[in-house]
Amino acid sequence: MGHGLNHPADLVAWRRWHESRHPVRATARALRARLRPAAPGLADLLSAGPDADLLVAVEATHASVSHAVVAPLAHLDPARTTILVPVGWQPPEPYAAHGRMTVALGELPAVTGVAGLRAVLAAGHYTEIGAAAFALAEAHDLTYFVSQHGALTPYAPPLPRAAHLLAWSEADGAFWTAGRHDVEVSVAGSQLLWSAGRGLDTGAGRPARPATSADSPARPAAPQPLPLTYLGQGHAAEISRARLVHAALTTCRGHGAVYRPHPSERDVTSRAVLAAFERSGVTIERSGAPLVDLQAPIVSVFSTGVLEAAARGRDAWVDFPRPPAWLGEFWERYGMHRLGSSPTPAPARDDLEPARRVAELVAGAAS
Repeated sequence: MGHGLNHPADLVAWRRWHESRHPVRATARALRARLRPAAPGLADLLSAGPDADLLVAVEATHASVSHAVVAPLAHLDPARTTILVPVGWQPPEPYAAHGRMTVALGELPAVTGVAGLRAVLAAGHYTEIGAAAFALAEAHDLTYFVSQHGALTPYAPPLPRAAHLLAWSEADGAFWTAGRHDVEVSVAGSQLLWSAGRGLDTGAGRPARPATSADSPARPAAPQPLPLTYLGQGHAAEISRARLVHAALTTCRGHGAVYRPHPSERDVTSRAVLAAFERSGVTIERSGAPLVDLQAPIVSVFSTGVLEAAARGRDAWVDFPRPPAWLGEFWERYGMHRLGSSPTPAPARDDLEPARRVAELVAGAAS
């Protein structure tokens, strides 16, 4: 498989592939559409007023998108910044004082108050909100910034036409734009990994200082090592479910690892797989504790959680039997180490916070 995306510029082709990886979901969606026409997509527009020249699109509420497009809000001028968000989503202060109105996404380019915008920040154009923000940028000839929110495989959605990519690294920028000549790239770094690494500043994730005789008359017993935790990715579309299940079962049984399901592993098939794991003697970790609080060493196939754990100074690896070529390239690009070797090193962390760098680039384009 070549270096770069499978669908470098064709969003329609990417969507067809994505639907093909979830046939049950696609069939159910098509059936609902036949029985009841879909209502127009809606979002809330939080307006800063007539002087706003920036639009930030918040396409989803999960952590990766929040780090990519919500974190920069702290470094933007609220008086210049309008936000397009899921209906009911509450923004951080001081954006809560913005006027709010619910708009039809298909009518966004014609909404009063957007004519003065000069730049848009989003995580892509493959979601409803992201697509509406891109249509607005196209209609008003605005710079459309895409803030990278996750690690990239060849199956990632393509970038919009003439976008300005704010990439985690030069390698990611080259990967995502391979075969494209219409996209500008700036390296901003990863706020997700930068935030994870902040724990190292105060010693979080590091071994505790050994006890000495000055601390107490008796040396306390050494803490018992935590079992390896396997971060499940049964929801992933990039690799077949059968191979993912086999890989997880092999690693968990071979290394005594507990299996932590991904939050998306709630469908009927996922529940059946988890039950089969338990019958095979694998412990399922169901605490629901945030990944950032996980103290155990971890292993996964290609989860960004491996890099987050490494950034916090914890032991983390990847593992997969007979990995496809693209997966080996992915591990190499992000410096992920295979189980059985030394742990994945912490990603390099710049002094300048990536969210601030994103904000500077976006605000500068509108000035």
